[in-house]
Amino acid sequence: MTYWLLNVWFLLAAGVVFGVAMALSWRPRWQAVAGALGIVLLLTAIFDNMIIGFGIVDYDPEKISGVRIGVAPVEDFAYTVAAALIIPSVWEWLGRNTPESP
Repeated sequence: MTYWLLNVWFLLAAGVVFGVAMALSWRPRWQAVAGALGIVLLLTAIFDNMIIGFGIVDYDPEKISGVRIGVAPVEDFAYTVAAALIIPSVWEWLGRNTPESP
């Protein structure tokens, strides 16, 4: 199994959670979502390159596309995109189920 095939499941799940949140009348602040995504992608690029560069983590070359940002395979960034969709969706969903504070 390649990392892209594995990533498809995470990205589909993230898309479903995001879509359900929007169907429940959540209207995301797109600038906030894009800003947060940009920040976490930058942090992912920095720290993934560090842990791969120091030899802490490695990838089977036959299971990645070969496209890299620094030394980090682009497949590694799919989890960041999934998190950027899931976290605000779940946050909003859980926030709607709690009573308003006085």
